Amino acid sequence: MELVASIGQALLMAWSMLWEILWPLVLGFALSGIVQAVVSHQSMAKALGGDSPKNVTLAMLFGIASSSCSYAAVALARSIFQKGASFTSAMAFELASTNLVIELGIILIVLMGWQFMAAEYLGGILMVIVLAVIFRLTLTPHLVQRAKEQAAKGKTGRMEGHAAMDMSVSGGSFWQKLLSGKGFTAVSPFFVMDWASVWVDIVIGLLIAGALAAWVPESFWQAFFLSGNPTLAKIEGPLVGPLVAMFSFVCSVGNVPLAVVLWRGGISFGGVVSFIFADLIILPILDIYRKYYGWKIMSYIFVTFYVTMAVAGYVVEFLFAALGIIPQNRNVVAITEGMQWNYTTVLNILFLLLAAVFVIRFLRTGGPAMLKMMNMPAHKMEQDQMAPHNHHGQQGMEHHELSDEQEKIR
Repeated sequence: MELVASIGQALLMAWSMLWEILWPLVLGFALSGIVQAVVSHQSMAKALGGDSPKNVTLAMLFGIASSSCSYAAVALARSIFQKGASFTSAMAFELASTNLVIELGIILIVLMGWQFMAAEYLGGILMVIVLAVIFRLTLTPHLVQRAKEQAAKGKTGRMEGHAAMDMSVSGGSFWQKLLSGKGFTAVSPFFVMDWASVWVDIVIGLLIAGALAAWVPESFWQAFFLSGNPTLAKIEGPLVGPLVAMFSFVCSVGNVPLAVVLWRGGISFGGVVSFIFADLIILPILDIYRKYYGWKIMSYIFVTFYVTMAVAGYVVEFLFAALGIIPQNRNVVAITEGMQWNYTTVLNILFLLLAAVFVIRFLRTGGPAMLKMMNMPAHKMEQDQMAPHNHHGQQGMEHHELSDEQEKIR
């Protein structure tokens, strides 16, 4: 009976956290879908052909306008690298697409507080700058050539089909595109497929977070994170945070519930922020780097990303400490209070209705066929793009027209 009660407690905490972040997730993915629907990927590779500050800034902006799925970001980074983007710009795009996206900021501000959202965005920008500097000093033409040769082999990762899809609308101003029938139709697949690409990570993250919150005593975390010595804790946090993330196997927005547990357990502010940064060096993604670029480049990416994440964690820690804005309360509402009839419940109901509208539109415009293509290898997607007429009614990186079904429903 104790085992059943313990499992029940873990599941209840996981459900409580899900309930707390449900409406922010829907809102975040809706806003992300809007941005992706009006910002085309068509000229991305051409615009990112160098590693100048302008190219890196554009890579960061393209990343902000993309999906938060870490696997899709990694796949799209390889794609634009093969199409002419510099390796530096491709990696800067990756960092921005998982750390500077809208949905992540909304979840952080609701679940953990505005300080974490501010730290995430500031640290994300800082990481792009630090990575560009490290690459400028250490990345050799020989390494880039090896990466290109391995990338050309076309070994498959995950979510490559999702990364290659671009349903964005062209022509007209931002509001004209957004408020048109085409715009609404284009938002729905981005919304649904972004959910489809990260729901596993969200569920796993919630289950792990619920289990750790229910089963691991706070004394363990406090000892592990050296909470008894604030100075050592600040030194250890940004070094340990990415390593904990690396072995968690959880990426995208799914690592935020784990960050909640770590923060509650006593990790430093810089440590929890560097943990959230590190979704691009979890073991499954490191294995994808190995397939895409080879062992040597995978090792190079891991070391440079780890250093970048740790440096960003330290800077955020000391900057926020100097400003006196590091939160002192570690009691997170999602864990301590559970479900209640309050504004969160009302917002969840309203945003679930909005999600239903997007899903219905998606289903009525050939959506299920798109879902089947999400894990299609990139080279197969490109073959379909070159075909005179794609029987799935779906478009790729260089193809922006809506499907016949979408045109009819519009």
